[in-house]
Amino acid sequence: MLRFGILSTAKIGRELVIPAIQDAENAVVTAIASRDLGKARDLADRFSVPHAFGSYEDMLASDVIDAVYIPLPTSQHVEWTIKAADAGKHVLCEKPIALKASEIDDLIAARDRNKVIVSEAFMVTYAPVWRKVRELLKQGAIGRLRHVQGAVTYFNRDPGNMRNIPELGGGGLPDIGVYPTITTRFVTGAEPKRVQATTERDPEFGTDIYSSVRADFGDFELSFYISTQLAARQVMVFHGTEGFIEVKSPFNADRYGAEEVELTNQNHGTSQIFRFPDSRQYKCEAEAFAKAAAGEDNDVVSLESSRSNQAFIDAIYRASEKDGWETV
Repeated sequence: MLRFGILSTAKIGRELVIPAIQDAENAVVTAIASRDLGKARDLADRFSVPHAFGSYEDMLASDVIDAVYIPLPTSQHVEWTIKAADAGKHVLCEKPIALKASEIDDLIAARDRNKVIVSEAFMVTYAPVWRKVRELLKQGAIGRLRHVQGAVTYFNRDPGNMRNIPELGGGGLPDIGVYPTITTRFVTGAEPKRVQATTERDPEFGTDIYSSVRADFGDFELSFYISTQLAARQVMVFHGTEGFIEVKSPFNADRYGAEEVELTNQNHGTSQIFRFPDSRQYKCEAEAFAKAAAGEDNDVVSLESSRSNQAFIDAIYRASEKDGWETV
């Protein structure tokens, strides 16, 4: 059993990741750390976790954990990922793991010198839904892929929310822009060559709140928009010469409808729906990470892939400041 320590009492940990780790077959939460010992103890008691720490450093120095999950504000991800790796702990860090592709070079160096697993927590890459899409594309179920289209939006103008605070790494592209990019790269195995984009910022917060993106992958294009101030919507469609694949509730499983993949092949006149009730993508993520830490199948998001994904996001920001194409 891989023994996890949770670095903070953040909401995503409380509501999604800690329950998933506790439900995993090969991992368990054995410690929770907070800068407030009372908060750490309360959350530990809630999940029957044996150890609580009043500082992150104390937990990292402890021998009661083998790995850490980091759901801190984005601006602190690089710092604490390196500290955890240097303490000899495997690291599963919430996305985005960094705010610049160049920052990930330091994470790669920390991983290599400490010989630990360090992975960005892109739960979608472990979801049965996205593994099915990858399989269908590989099989040629829609012929030649020509276009991918996506949208990810929600409405949040809470000034106290980290997503609206630039100093904490807030903004739409770091929070949700990473989903169309990572999933398209994951299922196709392809990388973008150049991008065009427009981005709008909130005049009060200063964070990016809307982006419209066109990316050239060579053999196909990806177009998507994201927003933190539009009515909630999620969709991804893969359109080929013989048909198309529509992914329902593609990123936040069950929150935007049923987890389904609909395949339509117009040449054959067929339509199929693949349903994935209760796919538990966070549990799949925890189990895959634990296997990698144990030296088994290393099927986790690599830092090299994370660097490529962040380079994509970096290019979108650059493209938003100019007319025409920007090289990724």
